[in-house]
Amino acid sequence: MNPSQPAPATAAGARTMKAATYRRFGGPDVVRVEEIAQPAPRAGEVLIKVMASTVSVADHRVRSRNVPKGLVALTALTLGVFRPRTRVLGMDVAGVIESVGQGVTTFRPGDEVIAMLGARFGGHAEYVSVPAKGPISAKPRNMGFEKAVTLIFGGLTAKTFLGMAAIKTGDTVLINGASGAVGTAAIQLAKHLGAHVTAVSSGANRELVESLGADGFIDYTAADFTADGTTYDVVMDCVGNAPFARVQGSIAPEGALLLVIADLKGMLSARGQSRRSSKLITFGGLKLTYTADDVAYLVGLAEEGKYRAVIDRTYNLADVVEAHRFVDTGRKRGNVVLRFP
Repeated sequence: MNPSQPAPATAAGARTMKAATYRRFGGPDVVRVEEIAQPAPRAGEVLIKVMASTVSVADHRVRSRNVPKGLVALTALTLGVFRPRTRVLGMDVAGVIESVGQGVTTFRPGDEVIAMLGARFGGHAEYVSVPAKGPISAKPRNMGFEKAVTLIFGGLTAKTFLGMAAIKTGDTVLINGASGAVGTAAIQLAKHLGAHVTAVSSGANRELVESLGADGFIDYTAADFTADGTTYDVVMDCVGNAPFARVQGSIAPEGALLLVIADLKGMLSARGQSRRSSKLITFGGLKLTYTADDVAYLVGLAEEGKYRAVIDRTYNLADVVEAHRFVDTGRKRGNVVLRFP
């Protein structure tokens, strides 16, 4: 199909679009590109012609059901027990408003936007409908679609977690797993808040994280950050291997542990550990909420040159299986972008 032409119409007159779909849980090969019905914006929604999305660790976990210990049954209630409830993955998009639903006055066709879809997913398709009052904003004027989409999943996740800790100038922040989509965003956002940032990653990523503003670096293959007696006002775990029992000695009095990835035990014990230790232990998940103001904040930083897009690899929609295969390695740096040519 020529992307400059309208999507083909079905016998019933409904338009179709290309999308990366999956009908069962499993490895990258369960994903395939097919024609499905193109959505139409309902009242209060906008229809976005997608130019770029990302294949994130969330897409990997949802597709493979590789979730933290104890959460398989709980996630099945949301994602589907025997087969996926949502056929199209993708939690973020950058694109152009194609049309607007009844009552929408904040956007109009032709506007270039970025948006967070969250647990609704649907970004790995040529079109997606999103609420006009949701986490959507004009894209940065100084970024193309492929760079702009990297603000969403990593940027919003990092912003939300750092906001839980009320970071102020001079605070010390350690980011465990600093080279991924969330970690690279967290470095930049924490520095913008005036924090002294220590990045934990493999030695191969040292140059990257320092270029983003990290003041200190720990190579986890050579040293254990919990073993040297240093304490931090905030420890942010983007990997899932820094539970409170392991890192409590590395958190300063009245400090915080931000569990971007947590297992069921960590979630259930967080409140009690917070109460007994006087340290904040908090976690998130697919139910994190975001607003248009959150997106606009990141857009503003990008336009001021204070937020840099970090892209490891870019794949066309036709190569989405290879994109998933690469994300499954767990070695991506920053974001893996899915492009819609």
